[in-house]
Amino acid sequence: MGQTWGVSETTAAPAAAVEYTPAQAEKAFSKSVMVSAVRCLFTYIVFPWLLPALGVARGWGPWLGVVVSPIAIVFNVLSIRRFQRSGHKYRWPITVVNATIIVLLVVLFVRDVADILS
Repeated sequence: MGQTWGVSETTAAPAAAVEYTPAQAEKAFSKSVMVSAVRCLFTYIVFPWLLPALGVARGWGPWLGVVVSPIAIVFNVLSIRRFQRSGHKYRWPITVVNATIIVLLVVLFVRDVADILS
């Protein structure tokens, strides 16, 4: 019993996609924006201006950007996926915001790599 036409019951249907609630999607979006904001704060204010003014951490900004940018991009991609699966009423505008942040993070990542290599 357990098989019909050579297909087992366990492989007959693909697993359903995970659905997220609007609250879970909003939490993912908030987290992704926070990671991106913290990255920018440290990369463009704390490391290049504040810490050198105190005499420490010169040249760390680009290195931090290279490490944190990919993490921020992953959080933004996860946010997009959760919003799209949640059916949230603002899923398309939030997707545009996340995609814009990803593009900016990629540009900043490339600039940071160029700074490191120069």
